[in-house]
Parts: sequence; C-alpha cells; structure tokens
Amino acid sequence: MRPIIRSVLTFLSVLLLPVAAHASICHAFVEGVPGVRYAQLGPVSVSDPGKVTIEYVTHSAYRITTPENVVIVTDYFGAHGQGKLPDIVTMNHAHETHYTDFPNPDIRHVLRGWNPLGDGPAKHMLEHGDVVVRNVTTDIRGWGEAEVDGNSIFVFEVADICIGHLGHLHHTLTDAHYAMLGKLDIVMVPVDGTYTLDLPSMIAIVERLKSRIVLPMHAFGPGSMKIFVDGLAEEFAIRQHDDTKIEVSLLSLPSEPTVMLLSNHYITGWD
Repeated sequence: MRPIIRSVLTFLSVLLLPVAAHASICHAFVEGVPGVRYAQLGPVSVSDPGKVTIEYVTHSAYRITTPENVVIVTDYFGAHGQGKLPDIVTMNHAHETHYTDFPNPDIRHVLRGWNPLGDGPAKHMLEHGDVVVRNVTTDIRGWGEAEVDGNSIFVFEVADICIGHLGHLHHTLTDAHYAMLGKLDIVMVPVDGTYTLDLPSMIAIVERLKSRIVLPMHAFGPGSMKIFVDGLAEEFAIRQHDDTKIEVSLLSLPSEPTVMLLSNHYITGWD
C-alpha cells in the first residue's frame, strides 16, 4: 500500500475511535510518512513519571504494578502471583487458561475481552488510579465457526508508557488495528506458534510494532521460544534477565527494540 494512502486510512481509523475523557498517549495519527512521528496527545513529562513493575506469572498472565500500586493481571484464570489481590484483571475467551467464570468477587474491575451478551464487541475504557485500560478486539479462530471479537488486545497506559498484551491472537492485524493500538512501548506476545498465530506472522507483527520491550508468553517449550527469538535477532536486541520481573520507566526504556527473556520464560506456560 502506498504510504500516503496508508496514512489517510490510519488517520480515519483513529477518528472512528470512541470519544472518551481520557486522551490517549499512544494513538498514532499517521504512519509511513518520512519525518512524521506519533502524536502524543497526553501531557509530556519532563521528569520520570514513575516506575512500573511487570512480572511474568504463568502462561499468558502478567502482573503489572503501577507507581500508585494499582495491580493488574492479564489473561486472568485464577492465578495472580504473589502479593495483594489485583485491582483489575483482563481475560480472553480462547479457553479456560485465559479466563474464569468465577473471578474473585473482591476484584474491583473484571474486564472480559469478549462481550458475553453477544451484541457487539467488548468495549473498555477504564481509568483507575494512575492507569487507563482500553481494548482492541480481534477474532478467535475456533474449531469450527470463528468467534468474532472473541479476543481483545488490552492496552495499559501508565506513567507515560503504553503497554500492550496481544492475548490469544489468532490472525494478522489490519492497518485499522495498528491505528487503534497506537505506539506500544512494551508488548506481550504469545509465541507458541500453534494455538495462536503462526510464528512467522507473529514475528512480522512484532517487527512492525517495533516496541522497545518485547515480552514473550504462552510458550509451549524452548523450541517455539527459540524460533521466535531467532526470527527477531537481526533487528532486535536479545536480553536474558535474571529475575521473573522487570522494573521499567519512561526514561529507562531500552534505546533499541529489545526482546526481554525473564528467568521463568522457558519453564512455564507449557499447557
């Protein structure tokens, strides 16, 4: 697609986004035009706005703790790691290791990536403490008929950082998807290559996003993880971390796109 046409489509896609009180810090207005950067619609911080802790729990579950101690767990199916009960959990509908019908009733916000009523896609724009959570829906392949809008890519905007969780992604993304996601500083990516999207296509998505930190998840063994890492090694730095979690801020993001392998990435999430 010619760059100017892509730019117009991307601009129009963003105009169709739901209007909300929150001004996104990561929506892109144009893409593919030399010299044009992503628009920062939120306040621009001169000083470091705080540190976010991201811990890999298991499978597709990450535990995110914001500077104001808001705790979020992704693809929550009951496990939430060590520490206080999450304030927010997100879930997806692929199978029961990505959601639960019986979330802890003390969890304040339970965000389902699908609409249980079936009358359209799930739509979330939640502001809680110092974080805003929104979603972009995708389809689930299923064993027969596809489940339209059964998966959500959740985006967490906190401390001037945009964090995306691809969920149980089953298909490639359109220009409209990329426009609605915006510029993701950190992205969590399923790398099994079978139940979710095939690895070459997933690698292509990561290459287009060019997030500063890429966190793998949903690995079925070191084999798929190695294929994923090797596929990005020419354009991305590869860093093995000696802990199950990282602490990151706007000012400490790597200077180049980096795949970050936490210490438990190779030994969890096999099912």
